[in-house]
Amino acid sequence: MIQAGHLRRACGDLALTGRPVIVHASLRSFGLPLHGGADALLDALLARGRTVVVPAFTQPQFGVLPPATMRPARNGVDYTALPAGPAAQDGPVYDAGCGLINPSMGVLPATLIGRPGAVRGRHPLNSFAAIGPRAAELIAAQSPADVYGPIRELAGRDGAILLIGVGLDRMTALHLAEQRSGRRLFLRWARGAGGRVGMVEVGSCSRGFARLEPVLAPYARTTTVGASSWRAYPARQALDAAARAIAADQDITHCPDRGCLACRDSIAGGPVGPPLAGGAPDGGITRRPRPAP
Repeated sequence: MIQAGHLRRACGDLALTGRPVIVHASLRSFGLPLHGGADALLDALLARGRTVVVPAFTQPQFGVLPPATMRPARNGVDYTALPAGPAAQDGPVYDAGCGLINPSMGVLPATLIGRPGAVRGRHPLNSFAAIGPRAAELIAAQSPADVYGPIRELAGRDGAILLIGVGLDRMTALHLAEQRSGRRLFLRWARGAGGRVGMVEVGSCSRGFARLEPVLAPYARTTTVGASSWRAYPARQALDAAARAIAADQDITHCPDRGCLACRDSIAGGPVGPPLAGGAPDGGITRRPRPAP
């Protein structure tokens, strides 16, 4: 069985003390039962002053079909395959306190958003959530028109990217590297607080990110816990290296499916049209109250 001490030692091996860390984790990767489950892993990650950031996406729950007037070209969407007729006039509106999460995000993000003191962005489809000393300032950087603001802020604060038993295809930060390479992010649709549909930024296909392995390997610190391979990258250096590699060879991120529409449109530069501006649903943050002492 994996004990809390094993987790704490792994964090020490990776020199993560006092740093904000964006974490992508598979609990199944340990190969053995984890005593205390995701709560034990989160506690170990939070020790020694660390702030933990996770993706807390809700695209399937709160995404809506695009209105006919909001369909930019080269946007990773085959509009002809969408249902005919106007989009529904009402539907659920995302709230940062909703407690919902895409199940594919895994157990750790679901555990984090339920903790007192957790902070979650109001991006209706691709929110990030965080807990720890720097949580509020990191998440405050996110808006529907700046989806990866928390990652940019984390990198600027000497933060790290930690992969626990998962590959580069789960490294959300690489979408920011795509943007820095000159690509525009894709646009999707959600309802704002008043029910008005607007466009928001999201990432593209990530299945080809494993091709960046030779570029990022020199920056990785590694350790193992049970059967789980842990890799930590300094966020700023890793993002800079990935952005340079993508700018030099845009095809490097193409996934194995050579007909992938998302990869094709992203590599070509992303959506065509004016930059996303005030038409996006309102952004902001919410904080869960801490329990009374």
